[in-house]
Amino acid sequence: MEDGKYVENSIYIYAPNKGAPVFFAVFFLASCLWHFYQCIHYKSWRLTGLYVFSNAIFTAGYIAREVGAFHYDNVVIYIVTVVLVYAAPPIFELANYVVLGRILYYVPSLSPIHPGRVLTTFTAISMVVEALNGNGAAYSANTSLPQDKQDLGHALMKASLVLQLVVVALFLLLAIVFHRRTIRAGIHNSNLTNALITLYCSEALLMSRTIYRVVEYFSVDQLHFVEGVDPNTFSPILRYEWFFYVFEASLMLANTWLINIRHPRRFLPKSTKTYLAKDGVTEITGPGYKEDRNFFMTLLDPFDLVGLVQGRDKKTAFWEQEDGENGQGVQNGQNGQNGQNGQNMQVESQSTVSPNGKQPSSDNKPRRSVLMFLLDPFDFIGMIQRHASKKNNASVNDRRIPVKEQSYMSRGPSNKEDPEAGAV
Repeated sequence: MEDGKYVENSIYIYAPNKGAPVFFAVFFLASCLWHFYQCIHYKSWRLTGLYVFSNAIFTAGYIAREVGAFHYDNVVIYIVTVVLVYAAPPIFELANYVVLGRILYYVPSLSPIHPGRVLTTFTAISMVVEALNGNGAAYSANTSLPQDKQDLGHALMKASLVLQLVVVALFLLLAIVFHRRTIRAGIHNSNLTNALITLYCSEALLMSRTIYRVVEYFSVDQLHFVEGVDPNTFSPILRYEWFFYVFEASLMLANTWLINIRHPRRFLPKSTKTYLAKDGVTEITGPGYKEDRNFFMTLLDPFDLVGLVQGRDKKTAFWEQEDGENGQGVQNGQNGQNGQNGQNMQVESQSTVSPNGKQPSSDNKPRRSVLMFLLDPFDFIGMIQRHASKKNNASVNDRRIPVKEQSYMSRGPSNKEDPEAGAV
């Protein structure tokens, strides 16, 4: 049992526990394998593939910590442990950005921003924060620099840690604003609510962990490592290992198992083109968002303020066209029971016929292999290829003939008439 006293030659200050790293490595590995299975089962590599990656890093980090428990004077093992354990939580954050984007795709009419910009916007902000963090660490760790440069490094580190909390708060604010809009619009969809509650819980765990790291760093920053300093006078958060396992390891383990148990695909559709109608009950598969701006413009103007002034946002409001022209659907609870996760009935709202007479699928993006996802998780290659293809197609007068279709899915006979029946 640890007593908070300094252990001779220990980089950790204390003697690391030898059993706890094994426990966490095993359970992070189990969660990693479960996430891997769920990605295959739900075909959700784009949505939840990052959880596999982050859990693999956590597993490696705690294996290294177990080795370090027997060699607590080894600097290399200590650095590897710290880097791996610190690197995994930001990937959890990235995964949550993807999930919130998919939630906004589910109710596009009430989304505060373009759903596809959630990942790019918050990733760009996080990159700035990490740049401050990296420069701060470089200045503060280099003792050969003048004292004012080292002080600047400590200030940058503090600023980056506080900004991390600001980013999480802004992310939660975006989700809360969207949630309030759905409530005011009278949308009380159980799938949507469950997905948002899971996201809130995950972000609460991540924010608690970030607060712990902020307090820990501020405690370290107040120390002055000079000859003759007594380690027993250091802050308890540094001298007792249980702080790390409670506020770092346990919180992150709870987060990953939360996502395992309440997997986003239990509540959200597979395609981003499937969305809720304004009645909050009917699911419609429509054309989806079409981004006419290039990638860099979406980073510079994530809220498309220019488009708001020009009225471009009204042209992309496909859900209004769908509700006005093809808005009939099947309400769950009247024409049959949903699946075990309460998924809503779907309505194929609109399709097009190409000149060769073939009807395109609802999701015309080519499927990628697991290897390609791991090498390029955000599909930057596909983004570049689609952008080049769009330019080529713009130069060709490719005329398409619109065809309106309705397909009603229910377990029993429906008394609804086809609104297009008898139309010439």
